[in-house]
Amino acid sequence: YEGHNKDLSWISKIQVNHPAVLRRAEQIQARRTVKKEWQGRAAWLLKAVTFIDLTTLSGDDTSSNIQRLCYKAKYPIREDLLKALNMYDKGITTAAVCVYPARVCDAVKALKAAGCNIPVASVATGFPAGQTHLKTRLEEIRLAVEDGATEIDVVINRSLVLTGQWEALYDEIRQFRKACGEAHLKTILATGELGSLTNVYKASMIAMMAGSDFIKTSTGKETVNATFPVAIVMLRAIRDFFWKTGNKIGFKPAGGIRSAKDSLAWLSLVKEELGNEWLKPELFRIGASTLLSDIERQIYHHVTGRYAAYHDLPMS
Repeated sequence: YEGHNKDLSWISKIQVNHPAVLRRAEQIQARRTVKKEWQGRAAWLLKAVTFIDLTTLSGDDTSSNIQRLCYKAKYPIREDLLKALNMYDKGITTAAVCVYPARVCDAVKALKAAGCNIPVASVATGFPAGQTHLKTRLEEIRLAVEDGATEIDVVINRSLVLTGQWEALYDEIRQFRKACGEAHLKTILATGELGSLTNVYKASMIAMMAGSDFIKTSTGKETVNATFPVAIVMLRAIRDFFWKTGNKIGFKPAGGIRSAKDSLAWLSLVKEELGNEWLKPELFRIGASTLLSDIERQIYHHVTGRYAAYHDLPMS
């Protein structure tokens, strides 16, 4: 799958069986149970914390709310709750902190001050629309990496998918890959804007062939974000790619994942489609900004038997 001059004509022949995908999604959503071998719900919830890319992507981000976010990433669950679960000192942190390029310096600085090496992920390439000049998009990646981002969440140019320009999409993502250097490339497909599940599969394949380390469902800014049917198609693409190449590519659902129950459904889905070996931060992330507070509330309830008041679990 490396190298240029490849024939991508097979891509246009792919067809996804839409009704079958919807049936599978319904099956999974009907089950939504936590498997017994995960020593109970609390352990499963703590596991979910370690997959979170704790995210803030707002126009009013400032260095102080980035600082709070970074502190929360290092100490995601209150100390006394972790002690009650015998999980204190187990180094439970979120998987990464995800911010806009202009805030990467703030995040790197805050995490360094907290004495912690959680990765900083930066969105780039004209996020969320991806409608800026290619030159600008590539420069944005380089600047974020220079400022210390070790993961880059790029957005693809949706128009290339909608008009079937697969070679152009491949070439563009190859350039993103090159601009990332050592940094991990997470490619956001913005699946709610790709028009069909067939396009989702094709875009997933191209993104992986072009060197993405992760494929991600959404920016969180589209009207439709992470859904199970889309995820099933992306996970099957990851599985097919693994069978063809032996390369394991990561998966990141994002947008609208707010409740602890939702996060468990996503873990369950990945476990069923790809197996336990994908359930580690190197291959699975959840993009979220408010999910962590609900998980912490659920853990609080598990430990104390009562529901937390707002002031019991402040942001940091």
